[in-house]
Amino acid sequence: MASLQDQLLKAGLADEKKAKAIRSEKRKQRKTQPKGTTQVSEAEFNARKAREEKAERDRELNRQRQQEAEKKAIQAQIRQLVDTNRLDRSRGETSYQFVHDKKIKKIFVDDTMVDQLSRGRLAIVFVNDNYEIVAEGVARKIMERDEQAVVVLHDRKAEDTGEDDPYAGYEIPDDLMW
Repeated sequence: MASLQDQLLKAGLADEKKAKAIRSEKRKQRKTQPKGTTQVSEAEFNARKAREEKAERDRELNRQRQQEAEKKAIQAQIRQLVDTNRLDRSRGETSYQFVHDKKIKKIFVDDTMVDQLSRGRLAIVFVNDNYEIVAEGVARKIMERDEQAVVVLHDRKAEDTGEDDPYAGYEIPDDLMW
């Protein structure tokens, strides 16, 4: 089978002068090229570049998918922690007010829960569009996974108020509401 150049000459689509010029140009290119290197055509170069770009896009997409999967796993862990450790507040008759997303929210809890919330022994978490009350240890575990889920967790203070407290002798009344 004849080369494409020979076929074009026979068909009359190319002339002998142009064919010789092209052959001599190719020979010059081969001679000027260092030994051991191969000539890479522009099409091969573009194809290689396109493959590399596609591989980079695929890696980025996979990384984003992996991050989404990790977020979903963390949210599932938080939901499970809250579901297994939430405290029952169905008998709550005292309202406890707190700030979430620049809005004042109110939940009803027991008097003991109000005291424990203010002392930092209990915390309020926001999961599945609901506010739940959990113990401080569980809230700390949730905060390790997602800081935004814990809405209220006061710092625990030492049980003793200190000897230099001028109001140490005065008892705080139980019915005092803020």
